[in-house]
Amino acid sequence: MEVSFIRHGHPGSGGRERSRDRSKVTVTPLGGVGEIGKNMMVVECGEDMIVIDCGLAFPEDDLPGVDIVLPDMSYVVERRSRLRAILLTHAHEDHIGGVAYLLRDAPAPIHGTRLTLGMVEGKLPEHGLRLPPGSRPFREGEKMTFGELAVEPFHVTHSVPGAVGFAVHTPAGVLVFTGDFKFDLTPVDGEVTDLQMLARLGRDGVFALFCDSTNSERPGITGSEREVGGTIGRIVAEAPGRVLVTTFASNVHRIQQCFDVAAQLGRRVAVVGRSIENTVQISSRLGYLHIPEGTLLESGAIGRTPPEKVIIMTTGSQGEPMSALSRMATGEHRLVDLVPGDTVILAASPVPGNEKMVHRTVDNLYRMGARVIYQRDAGVHVSGHASREELKLMMTLLRPRWFVPVHGEYRHLVLNAAMAEETGVEHDHVLVGENGTVFECSGEGMRIAGRIPAGRVLVDGLGVGDVGNVVMRDRRQLAQDGILVVAVAVRRETGEVVGSVDVSSRGFVYVRESEPLLAETRSRVQDAIASRMRNGQTDWNQIKGVVRETAGQLLFERTRRRPMILPLVLEV
Repeated sequence: MEVSFIRHGHPGSGGRERSRDRSKVTVTPLGGVGEIGKNMMVVECGEDMIVIDCGLAFPEDDLPGVDIVLPDMSYVVERRSRLRAILLTHAHEDHIGGVAYLLRDAPAPIHGTRLTLGMVEGKLPEHGLRLPPGSRPFREGEKMTFGELAVEPFHVTHSVPGAVGFAVHTPAGVLVFTGDFKFDLTPVDGEVTDLQMLARLGRDGVFALFCDSTNSERPGITGSEREVGGTIGRIVAEAPGRVLVTTFASNVHRIQQCFDVAAQLGRRVAVVGRSIENTVQISSRLGYLHIPEGTLLESGAIGRTPPEKVIIMTTGSQGEPMSALSRMATGEHRLVDLVPGDTVILAASPVPGNEKMVHRTVDNLYRMGARVIYQRDAGVHVSGHASREELKLMMTLLRPRWFVPVHGEYRHLVLNAAMAEETGVEHDHVLVGENGTVFECSGEGMRIAGRIPAGRVLVDGLGVGDVGNVVMRDRRQLAQDGILVVAVAVRRETGEVVGSVDVSSRGFVYVRESEPLLAETRSRVQDAIASRMRNGQTDWNQIKGVVRETAGQLLFERTRRRPMILPLVLEV
């Protein structure tokens, strides 16, 4: 089942139908502002629109059964005739995971670095899609023109190769979108953030800076990825048996360092898990990952290779129940059986909301007798985002007139905004918004011009957007208190109850032990129906309401729980 993102007649969509004055530019985040995940930014000028990133988020505990969460893209879909391009900063799921869903209703050329475009292209076939005509990789520093908007990408260091920010040249001035970045001066691939271009943009004048806020709480600077490689190398050198390393599947630099460590220490690397296998295949084909000769081990040969000669790169750094590492930790993986003497390195920090799953996996790994290295101070992970001093450096290099913090929860935005003022941006030139906030840029300055609807769209199986608030409320109630089905047979001619009321429970109480409670429920419901019948009420919707109210009140009195009451009135 597919549900279109097109909506009609949004009530209260103030500011949606704006003047298409070519001297004015609007920037509207549809995701990623006031939250972590589903990043999506819309830039408009006159008849021209570009989208920067289109990501997804993973559901938290309050969304049972949901697979992924997307931004509400209906604003773009309704104006798809003006959409000139989709520009991608890098190949993380929170920036590219929603592209396929946007292409269904609003196809447009996609532009990114070779790795980013390659990762997107690898995802599209499962949705029955291909890259739209006109899609191509860009070169960093190349200027691309889309009507009134000219876009100049610049290289930034992040936890995936091929990451960029964008300088968007508009009639109002230059708007800079940093993307996800940090200032790693010793990156694994030698490609540092383009300080020269940032300085040039600052000298020429930046109208507004839209800046990553993820690590605005962290003092100092973020560590170099090379430090992680050194730590992993020392752990592998001391390990008596196999070493398993799990990290984010897109972290090509960390994967590269594992291959380099294997080559130095005479080990071979087996790659286990679909997402990391895809990353290795695509990044090596495009030249972003260099596998030393003789170090790649077929996963089927793991059991035939001496343990002290093996490194296993695997998925499951977030404790996902069906990931390769989680199945290894419970003895359910078809290729890898963990044994005492194995060392497991969790080279990733838990994404907020995943801590319980990660800790459960760690516990299971210990039960299997493995040595587990996962602590924050173990040196096996560094962030891909700039800490406070690096954020100040970005602001100082660009010297923007206006500042908008993005990519972070609300506290991150506020802290980043305060740093902008510390670096010289005037207090009334710092604007903090949320998803749906319309930032208008013109010769007169910058202002918040209104809001548009910018909610979330839930994907459950093949359904896109068909699981809404009512369904989620019901799922949460079922998860908390279960369901009680009350079935009543009523004679059509007379309205008389036929036989006894049938009550069945799922997820509420164990029927055998709670028979007195259920018997009392049957009796109360039967009496309530009989009373209504004597008063001449035969409207079945009203009768269902009586059943629901009577059973619900009794059960709350007896148990202080509120199961979902599902009344079934059958005419016979």
